[in-house]
Amino acid sequence: MRLIALLLVGLLKFTLATNRDPFIWLSSLHNRGYASLQADNTGGECPEECDCPPTFPMAMYCDNRNMNKMPYIPSRMKYVYLQHNQITTVPNNAFGNATNIVWLMLHENLISSVGKQAFAKLANLNRLYLNNNNLTEVPSNLPRSLQDLRLNHNKINKLQPNAFEGMANLTVLLLHHNGLQDIGVGLKSLKSLTLLDVSRNQLKKVPDSLPEMLHQLYLDSNSIEAVPANYFSQFTNLQYVRFSHNELTNKGIPQNAFNNSGLVELDLSFNKLESIPVVSTSLQHLYLQANHIKEFTLGSFCSVVDVMNFSKLRVLRLEGNEISAGDMPSEAALCLRLASDIAV
Repeated sequence: MRLIALLLVGLLKFTLATNRDPFIWLSSLHNRGYASLQADNTGGECPEECDCPPTFPMAMYCDNRNMNKMPYIPSRMKYVYLQHNQITTVPNNAFGNATNIVWLMLHENLISSVGKQAFAKLANLNRLYLNNNNLTEVPSNLPRSLQDLRLNHNKINKLQPNAFEGMANLTVLLLHHNGLQDIGVGLKSLKSLTLLDVSRNQLKKVPDSLPEMLHQLYLDSNSIEAVPANYFSQFTNLQYVRFSHNELTNKGIPQNAFNNSGLVELDLSFNKLESIPVVSTSLQHLYLQANHIKEFTLGSFCSVVDVMNFSKLRVLRLEGNEISAGDMPSEAALCLRLASDIAV
């Protein structure tokens, strides 16, 4: 009875915290000596090179096994860990027997080839990690059930218009550290997308037609020179924007491009700005270090300086520019009264 109670408590904790690796609570049972239940061979026995813990029969751990090809996966499996191996190919029949997979971890392999139908039957797949591989394109027929897709650190240089077709449930899309030169219009249909990371690519302009629900947009380490007028007004929930390590100049930034009342954090560091752009009084974190700023413009933060009109800014980074602390006007104390970290 004690073992059953412990398993029920562990399963309850896992159910309430789906972002947690199911092996966390399982490991604690192993450490206490409660992992001696008979193995579940439903849908086939566990491959010899993997671990299928009896205390969590839906999980299969094949990570760090020096594997160079996909193993057989029993049909009962929902959580499959294949990361940190040397797998090069995911064939069409890789998951033909295990169509109920919810989490699939294939990151840190050498995958360069994925069958066009490899993921097509995984109707319940929630998380797919393919980052740190050798992919040159987004795999075909990705499940519409996906919520978290990680394709960063690959060699993808182009997105097909239908690459993410029908994926209305996707909330996280990581594409950083690839070779993308243009995002195109293939992301507009991702109506639930809240986090998009396309940093460290080769973008020369901001992506067109992004989902309106975006909460975090990371564009750092590209070659972007300008931001279109009213670009950020289309996003009603956007709070975090990173533009560091680009080619932005004041000429390429319209007067109120960043005067968006929803923004909480804006990173414009390591660009070519010569003056501080106008930002909303609701902004809390502003990073402008390593630009060419020559003047501290109070009007960028407060249109009128008085006791009722002040910026909510708490962090302001200006080091590595052409101004010093002595260039801050005396009225700055009124405008930036909430700032606790100002570096000049």
